[in-house]
Amino acid sequence: MKKRKLGNSGLEVAPLALGGNVFGWTADEPTSFRILDSFAAAGCNLIDTADVYSTWVPGNKGGESETILGKWLKRSGNRRKVLIATKVEKEMGPDRKGLSKSYILRAAEDSLRRLQTDCIDLYQSHADDPETPLEETLEAYGLLIRQGKVRAIGASNYTADRLSHALEVGARPGYPSYQCLQPLYNLCDRAEYEMELEPICLEKGVGVIPYSSLASGFLTGKYRSEKDLANRPRGESVKKYLNDRGFRILDALEQEAAQYHSVPAVVALAWLIARPGITAPIASATSLDQLTDLIEATRLELDPSSIERLNVASAW
Repeated sequence: MKKRKLGNSGLEVAPLALGGNVFGWTADEPTSFRILDSFAAAGCNLIDTADVYSTWVPGNKGGESETILGKWLKRSGNRRKVLIATKVEKEMGPDRKGLSKSYILRAAEDSLRRLQTDCIDLYQSHADDPETPLEETLEAYGLLIRQGKVRAIGASNYTADRLSHALEVGARPGYPSYQCLQPLYNLCDRAEYEMELEPICLEKGVGVIPYSSLASGFLTGKYRSEKDLANRPRGESVKKYLNDRGFRILDALEQEAAQYHSVPAVVALAWLIARPGITAPIASATSLDQLTDLIEATRLELDPSSIERLNVASAW
């Protein structure tokens, strides 16, 4: 599978990243292992997780996704074949959150232990921490890079202003720079990224690995009413898309999917993969059938007219 450069990090990734948020949540350990095996066998290599996955599940404390991923890395022997991306900042417990130097160094050791590896390929700020100077945050990352515990760093959920400021600090001598951004971006959620963040990423050569690439599953086409959301883990996240614009996007996806003998999820991901500046959209799977569709998106090349029809249907 043809790889893409992730910013100026030196890392090269396949055009699809696997989301690890479901590991230990809607995918148990055996299912997670099967999905990871198939993902790596297909030639894909970037797996994205976070220390906080999945604290929202009753009985979980956080770190469940990293733990499952670490067990798989040890069992499979695939550590050299994949790139591991994880994150820090979200609250893991009392006095365990933020982007202070002391906390980043502590959290990195915890993640390395759970992942059963000696190096995180991409370590990301899960969100901005306005209480901590950007210089302090980047100084911590710089230390981890010099120690060989982190290869590259990225940011997630940053505003355009804060990303620009962080890149300015990262350009100073002695500081590392964010090499990628992980924003919310999909056919439904376009405005903020395209208006404010996309120009910065294109100008500065920052890689982009969008999350919620299928809008919490809405772009699969399986949710058409609130009745469809009943007892669904992501039901609350999908409600906001149940409107005229959302249904217009689904209709366009279904029309394009029919043209390519495919399904809406594949087309939605292929649209993202074709977008200028996008390195690899992140999508998660809870079954091998779902994963097959995700991987198919890396092989589907939409023609310009299809992309334009999707652009018009999802116009903001």
